[in-house]
Amino acid sequence: MGCLPTKHANRSQHSADAREAIALAAETSFTVSEVEALYDLFQKLSNSIIKDGLIHKEEFHLALFRNKKQNLFVDRVFDLFDQKRNGVIEFGEFVRSLSVFHPDAPEEQKIAFAFRLYDLRQTGFIERHELKEMVLALLDESDLNITSDAVELIVDRTFDQADLKGDGRIDQEEWTEFAKNNPDVLRNMSLPYLKDITMVFPSFVMHSEMNEADMVV
Repeated sequence: MGCLPTKHANRSQHSADAREAIALAAETSFTVSEVEALYDLFQKLSNSIIKDGLIHKEEFHLALFRNKKQNLFVDRVFDLFDQKRNGVIEFGEFVRSLSVFHPDAPEEQKIAFAFRLYDLRQTGFIERHELKEMVLALLDESDLNITSDAVELIVDRTFDQADLKGDGRIDQEEWTEFAKNNPDVLRNMSLPYLKDITMVFPSFVMHSEMNEADMVV
């Protein structure tokens, strides 16, 4: 886990392997030049605390979210980026996962990612307690303080709209319908500066810009 993958070993510290960049561009919403720009960013993040060319959770917390505190939302996003489930994020995982947040990424990808974000126990359903846990985590990440009654109202309102089968849980089909009818659900699934990463070198702070009036989930 502390070693760079073999295919990364011979490339310079500040340039992505050309064949990998082309392959990643082909399967994501990024161009080859944007993938190369993302490699520069990846190098900075992956060596910010542990200099091994891999993004560890501590680096992810600090660099992308600008805080060190544990937060369910941050942990869940890290877990989804960590596609190999080996506790670190490699360059390919970084690019593929960020691609979901590209403004041009298909809506279906954004909806599916958001569903997995809320499906904390990975059961294929969003349960009421999972939704409440994530709402609280999102509020904490956004430094918003609202009453427990308001949180319950958010959860109740979401289930009233999304739980079409009335079985007390939201499945993938129901979530897809809900997200399409409530565009604000996917608002934080698009990061405008990914549109042209070669022109703007962002801080990649992914704070959820929410207020109480905007909260649907």
